[in-house]
Amino acid sequence: MVGTTAKQRPAPMPAGAGVSAERTLRSVEFRREREGTWRELEQLIALVRKDGIRDLTAEQLARLPHLYRATLSSLSVARSISLDRALTDYLESLCGRAYFCVYGARDPTRGVIAEYLTWRLPAAIRSIRWQLALAALFLVLGAMTAFFMVRHNSEAYYTFVQADYASGRTPASTTAELRAGLYDDTSVSAFLATFAAELFSHNARIGLLAFALGVVVIPTLLLMFTNGLILGAFAALYDSRGLSWDLWGWLLPHGVTELSAVVLCGAAGLVIGQSWIFPGARPRLDNLRERGRLAGLAALGAVLMFFVAGLIEGIFRQTVTNIELRYAVAVATAGFWIWYFGFCGRGRERLERRLAEGRR
Repeated sequence: MVGTTAKQRPAPMPAGAGVSAERTLRSVEFRREREGTWRELEQLIALVRKDGIRDLTAEQLARLPHLYRATLSSLSVARSISLDRALTDYLESLCGRAYFCVYGARDPTRGVIAEYLTWRLPAAIRSIRWQLALAALFLVLGAMTAFFMVRHNSEAYYTFVQADYASGRTPASTTAELRAGLYDDTSVSAFLATFAAELFSHNARIGLLAFALGVVVIPTLLLMFTNGLILGAFAALYDSRGLSWDLWGWLLPHGVTELSAVVLCGAAGLVIGQSWIFPGARPRLDNLRERGRLAGLAALGAVLMFFVAGLIEGIFRQTVTNIELRYAVAVATAGFWIWYFGFCGRGRERLERRLAEGRR
């Protein structure tokens, strides 16, 4: 009809406005369903930044990786359904901060070295304590066998110690000659340096070979035993001349570290052999891969110990002739290694174990 006011139509919505409104609504619903998890994660991150991760309770440590994974899943969903940009930016930031709380910042140089020395190495040693005990047992058995055989018959010395390795230290040597080699005597200094270098080189070769042959176990145990035979033969020779106190004062300052490194190499080899021969329920290669990493950590520690023993041998042993001081250094060295391998890094080890359990 003329004069009748036509009904007004609603103004058309701008292009994309409906899509934007729908996206905003979905973001609000998405946030409402999951915001409790994000807030809890935010609170744990704040606690870690304020007091450090070591101050978290056991429950909080267990929750942290779960919350991180849940938030990471939220981020993945938000990206896949194209939620609003502000929400995805927030989740990316939250996941990034949580990552460093769960896994820690990775320094490619000093941080990795410090982590290895302060807890990974001692933790690895503690985890192979039974293999260490077995390797040490065979070394001691070899030493005792040779000691009693040589004390009973001095000619047996030549069975265990080759002439070039003995470097003149044989039952034919006089007591004065044997004693002079243990102290600062210029007439034997060159000979002593040669013998010390040969001793270190021999032990290092034995240790690394024991590690390399560990996959078949028996050669590693035989190497531990034969190395003990040489040590026992020398001990018997000096004991027969009443020089045991002097010999061990000469050997132990560096020998505590050096022989421990030999045993550690043997134990690392046994770990590899055990994982190959007795894989358990897991596939053999998977077990070998995991245990091989552990053995590698221990073997690297043994190499470092050989280096420390070489420093003690080359610098300290020949410049210090006071027998009481030599024994004091030996006791201090033994005490340090007992503390380091027995107790160092235990707190961090427990923390990492809890985090690992939470990540599963």
